[in-house]
Amino acid sequence: MSNALALAGVTAVIKDLLDSGLIDHQVHDKMGVGVTVSALAPDSIQVANDAPPRLNLFLHQVTPNAAWRNSGFPTHNAAGQRVSNAPLALDLHYLLTAYGSADLQAEVLLGYAMQLLHETPVLARNAIRKALNPATPPLTGDLLPTVYQTLRASDLADQIEQIKITPAMMNTEELSKLWTALQAHYRPTATYQATVVLIESKEGSRSALPVLTRGGTMPDPTDPTKKLEKGIVAQADLDLPYPEIVSITLPSSQIAALHGDDIELDGHHLTGSNHKLLLANARLDLGAVIPTAASFTADSVTFKLPPNQPTDYPAGIFTATLEFVPTGETIPRQTNALSLAIAPQITNLPSPLTLDADGNLAVTPTCIPELKPNQRVSLILGSIEAIADQFNTATTTPTFQFTKIPAGLYRARLRVDGVDSPMIDRKATPPVYVAPQLTVQP
Repeated sequence: MSNALALAGVTAVIKDLLDSGLIDHQVHDKMGVGVTVSALAPDSIQVANDAPPRLNLFLHQVTPNAAWRNSGFPTHNAAGQRVSNAPLALDLHYLLTAYGSADLQAEVLLGYAMQLLHETPVLARNAIRKALNPATPPLTGDLLPTVYQTLRASDLADQIEQIKITPAMMNTEELSKLWTALQAHYRPTATYQATVVLIESKEGSRSALPVLTRGGTMPDPTDPTKKLEKGIVAQADLDLPYPEIVSITLPSSQIAALHGDDIELDGHHLTGSNHKLLLANARLDLGAVIPTAASFTADSVTFKLPPNQPTDYPAGIFTATLEFVPTGETIPRQTNALSLAIAPQITNLPSPLTLDADGNLAVTPTCIPELKPNQRVSLILGSIEAIADQFNTATTTPTFQFTKIPAGLYRARLRVDGVDSPMIDRKATPPVYVAPQLTVQP
């Protein structure tokens, strides 16, 4: 692979190709004047009437090579350690411009230059070495300018893919914008692309050890009977080969779990030991574990939500993840996570209640589990919602203030972080209301 000097190396090789080609074709004699071949920015070139004719090669753009840019693996792993030296693959875009102070000089120069590049579509490795590292006296590397002596270390001739030179197309508008950006006077120009330059880092990387066995688990990866590698395990279905939960089933077709309910996780590849249900509530920054499964099969695992631990399992939205040690393995695995809602319950609702003289009403129900100070808690009577009075410690008796509420009979539901207390028995046919009722008297 090449190194960071390769960009300048390509420019130097093409410049040398053009210079040598003009000498071989005796262009200097045919034009009757010396010709300069340069690699300068167009705005730095003199365009006076008495300026000598010139052929200029200018690298105006460098772009990633589409074929090579995704061929290598990432250079660093998740820990930030270098694991490979994937090459930086680049295409170089050139402007080849001819300058002349007399009639037809520019056209002659551009014609010979384009013929030379057409006849040399690939930069041969020997040509690159000769241009960057001439080895025979009297033209030795010591006679070259300093920058050319530096380019001998570019390793350009040794990269895996040879460099190809092809004409490129730029329309009038693109050329006009480019020359305007260069702030230079336009001259006859041809555009070319040189591809591909492969730049590779020389830093050390980490290499994985060779694979000794396929399949199985350490320390004994062999079949205990045949004393051979177990190989790849194949299955005749479309299920994923690792443990996964696909749904959560709650009693009575509920949409949220209540304390004391059985929570059934349905999925596949769930056979093993030490099943645990991991619950996490991001809003409360809370994690909880149900350490023991009530029952399990290959397709389902059932846990009971503890009925007497209101502090560990508050109402709200949780993510549920199953952790266990699969059969034949020694390290616990965790499945994907699904959402699980734990609902509050109204255990006591004073009724009837009487409106005050202004038509307002204060309601203080009793609920489980206990409510956390940073939870959003509201009580809904029919369709009228009131936010709980502020409380600074965990409580099971929040107070709600209703303003100008009409007298009547209301179904009550408690809402905690978006999860409502049970209001409908979905198992009954047709479904029926089970929410407690509150009578409001005038």
